[in-house]
Amino acid sequence: MSERIAKINDFIRDNVSEILNKEISFKKGLFVSIIKVSTTKDLEETKILVSVFPEKERRYAMVTLKKEIYRIQGALNRKMQIRRLPRIEFLLDTTQENVDKLESVFKQIEKEK
Repeated sequence: MSERIAKINDFIRDNVSEILNKEISFKKGLFVSIIKVSTTKDLEETKILVSVFPEKERRYAMVTLKKEIYRIQGALNRKMQIRRLPRIEFLLDTTQENVDKLESVFKQIEKEK
């Protein structure tokens, strides 16, 4: 990854995080964290990997993010000072869920020995 793309990713992460905290209304007690930001070399799109706590509110959080995507995109575009503005997309981080499933499988294998 080039240094320019890394700086753009950092800028997007910081600013989208601020936008989510100040401008988007989630349920009380719901936390949405940005885990990773990945922008394509051509600056066409940016994928934002988010984590949601509590996990049972993941669906609600993703629906809210999709509903507010144009508002978030517009706020980000006003802050960015580059010619080509990437289109953002939110993705849910399921890493912990996958780790839990693997641990469950390993425990089951261990029991069967």
